[in-house]
Amino acid sequence: MQSTPPSGARGRHRRTRPMNPAVRRALLVAAVTPVAGTILAGPSAFAAEKATASKAGATELDPAEQQIADNLDTRVQDARLGTTFSGVVVDAKSDKEIWGHDATTALMPASNTKLATSTAALTVLGPSHRFTTKVVYGDGTLTLVGGGDRTLTTADLQAMAKTAVAGLKAAGLTTVKVRVDDSLFPEPSLATGWNDGYYPDNVAPVRALVVDGHGVTDTSLDAGQVFAKALTDQGVTVDGDVARATAGLTAFPVARHTSAKLSVIVKHMLTVSDNNIAETLLRMTALGAGRPATFEDGTAVVRDVLSRRYGVSLENVEIHDGSGLSRANRIPARTLAQILDLTTDPRYSHLLKYIKDGLPVSGATGGTLGPEWGRFDTPDSSCAVGKVMAKTGTLTGAIALSGFTRAQDGRWKVFSFVENNSTAAPGDTKDALDGLAATVNGCWA
Repeated sequence: MQSTPPSGARGRHRRTRPMNPAVRRALLVAAVTPVAGTILAGPSAFAAEKATASKAGATELDPAEQQIADNLDTRVQDARLGTTFSGVVVDAKSDKEIWGHDATTALMPASNTKLATSTAALTVLGPSHRFTTKVVYGDGTLTLVGGGDRTLTTADLQAMAKTAVAGLKAAGLTTVKVRVDDSLFPEPSLATGWNDGYYPDNVAPVRALVVDGHGVTDTSLDAGQVFAKALTDQGVTVDGDVARATAGLTAFPVARHTSAKLSVIVKHMLTVSDNNIAETLLRMTALGAGRPATFEDGTAVVRDVLSRRYGVSLENVEIHDGSGLSRANRIPARTLAQILDLTTDPRYSHLLKYIKDGLPVSGATGGTLGPEWGRFDTPDSSCAVGKVMAKTGTLTGAIALSGFTRAQDGRWKVFSFVENNSTAAPGDTKDALDGLAATVNGCWA
């Protein structure tokens, strides 16, 4: 089934006040029952094998592995990759390292950072976790309370408005004030290492309330205005402008919306490389671990999950955000490969299989490895269309590709390639990385 892996679109490829304790508790409830279902046949198969595979004596390369290593030794010298490069290839069954090139050198990983964010979110919150947005009423005011749902839509707000209006009219009320409460996420809303040009288009200042993924500076007020319009459309007068306020302790709930499961959100986030969802997941993961919803606490939880729960090496690793837009992030290729390799371990697959499911697939439209992004369309790499699933990463001066492919020996390989500071055109560097993935697959022999 390697020709039809799950289909995988953008990384940069484009006042804190106390919150109602009851609301906070409700938002932190996480259902962690594993989701039933199947994953890509190849990786799930080698995941089962991993539990019984012997690691002893797995140091010598067999002829097929040696061919991969020899070809990569030659092709990594490609001028399009520059001189600052970290790469590794590992056999997913035996965990034997087949090839490495400065594999422990920590480089700017761009959106490959989302692999770490996803791992922590699924582990802490659980695949079945849902995010809740509320509307509460008190003292003539409807307050829209953000719960970290970056997938909230206008239709969702309209549905909540309809429910709220029914209650208002039943009580004989036709005029209300509208407020927004985004106090779940404290300042700062911008991460260390973000360039001014990144926001709000590539990433919006991170707040707990947003609608339709709008790229605006204040997503909370924007969502409140959409909600207010939905009220007026249904015959309720909104008194004054929408403003920010913390919901009162005596306010009572009148409407709510719950998101899709986290597993679904993670898969979508990885496939399209959505920076805003990644940043929201980082904050909610911090809350789920009992810490404040800040960049600092979120990244601390990510590090703790990777190192203490899974034993991933964090030597020289620096993480400052959830999306990988931070130019201060540093992660070696070997660490990225270790994170991906966790998804093949049957001890963790019930939590982490959704990461593998969400990886873009070479040549599949709708993902960041699709033809619309000019990927896997050269003579060297086109043979690997449908045979590679990998997370992309693109920033000025940093291009990465980390994922899986089944090699010519029939065994699945985990690979990670991270390039920094190449002087070649970004499209040319991506073509070179695609060629390396095709080399691991073996179709470019």
